Amino acid sequence: MDAPATPGDWSYGDGLARFGEPGSPPLLVLRCDRTGGAIEIVRSGSATAPLPMNVLTEFQDRSLDAVPARSDPASLVARVPVQDPLLDAMAFSKGRFAIEVAGLPTLYAPSWAEVTRVIEDCR
Repeated sequence: MDAPATPGDWSYGDGLARFGEPGSPPLLVLRCDRTGGAIEIVRSGSATAPLPMNVLTEFQDRSLDAVPARSDPASLVARVPVQDPLLDAMAFSKGRFAIEVAGLPTLYAPSWAEVTRVIEDCR
């Protein structure tokens, strides 16, 4: 991906990988739903209806169904089955992966160890 990375860093704690700038709400969160057997991709922002969340990696691109979450600040959530190869593509994408949602700025998040950790901890 030629676009510059979105400013921010990953952090990991309580089973969540959070991406954003220190002291601000996270722009992106990866969390495990162990009971549901899925990783939830939570992207900050609001929308009034379900819409596509596009995940772009070095190895594959995928459109996921995202739904508004009942949260403050507003966010959108897409679920990926824990064994889905898209998660590995995100973790091992060279440099970074992107999260696109119509009407919101594209996030370019680095493929750091925190991404891999939340995926592996959920498996």
